[in-house]
Amino acid sequence: MKGILYIPLSWLYALGVWVRHLLFDRRLLHSTKVKVPTICVGNLAVGGTGKTPMTAYIVGLLLENGYRPAILSRGYKRTTRGFVMADPLSTADTIGDEAMQLHRNFPEVPMAVCESRVRGVKQLLRQVEGLDVIVLDDAMQHRRLRSGYTVLLTAYDKLYIDDHMLPWGTLRDLPSRALKADTIVVTKCPEDIRPIDMRVIDNRLHLPTYQQLHFAGMEYAPIEQEGTPLVLAGIAHPQYMIDHIRRQYPQAELLAYPDHHHYTPQDIEAILTKAQPFDFVITTEKDLQRLRMTPLLEQLNEQGKKLIALPIRTIFYTPKEQFDKLILRYVRENRRL
Repeated sequence: MKGILYIPLSWLYALGVWVRHLLFDRRLLHSTKVKVPTICVGNLAVGGTGKTPMTAYIVGLLLENGYRPAILSRGYKRTTRGFVMADPLSTADTIGDEAMQLHRNFPEVPMAVCESRVRGVKQLLRQVEGLDVIVLDDAMQHRRLRSGYTVLLTAYDKLYIDDHMLPWGTLRDLPSRALKADTIVVTKCPEDIRPIDMRVIDNRLHLPTYQQLHFAGMEYAPIEQEGTPLVLAGIAHPQYMIDHIRRQYPQAELLAYPDHHHYTPQDIEAILTKAQPFDFVITTEKDLQRLRMTPLLEQLNEQGKKLIALPIRTIFYTPKEQFDKLILRYVRENRRL
């Protein structure tokens, strides 16, 4: 019944989004094209498709092939405003938890956050010499910047064609916007996905010939710790993580918080109480960026418990060489002279 009540609101939201895109398409609103290759990693839904691991994959690919990339994000739920360049003093509060995670994983890569992608790209080009390409984390809806190459992510268990616009569903953009992507990656695929499963999805998406479709999953780093863990996660869809951990630790329990959660002193007290019967605590790399600003690590240490951040990376179930070739060709052909 509740979902039915959301349907009219969903239609109104979709109409507003459609009008905005129409204004850009008719050039009543202006889009800017910058003189540097830009790769946009985005999705149509609200969170939970693996944008940060995919951004990390692409940045790693560019570094391995001798390019000098930079990363630009909006810095969701940061306490600062405007353009901020990451530095050794940055925290999840100043640049956002996802940006901080990328900054820690790639300290040699220029990392900036800005609400305006156009201003952010221009500031990066002014402040950093010799950039070959800028990777835009979560920028598909930012039409004021005309991205050069777009990678659209959609989760295996909730494809954009099976979803609805907010607030009825989780789509923040029109399903038709998928046609603007250069490559579509179905993420969070199960490890045992079969070729026939891929063909079924391929047929259902019915992509135009100019788009390539890839299938990817998430690979967690091995955990070498005895005992039973408490799993602490402030992410959009923690079920994927807890299901993975319970294969190794069947008695693991999940303590879930909202995505990008800001941990309060009361939260820390509740976590410490919940963790008492467990041998150690597992959390995400993203949550760790915010937890570093709390006394949790020190207080768990006093209890003789480890806090383990579980790294995650994107792996491809279709030939990753094909995906890599598309990214590298775009950068090579559009690289600034």
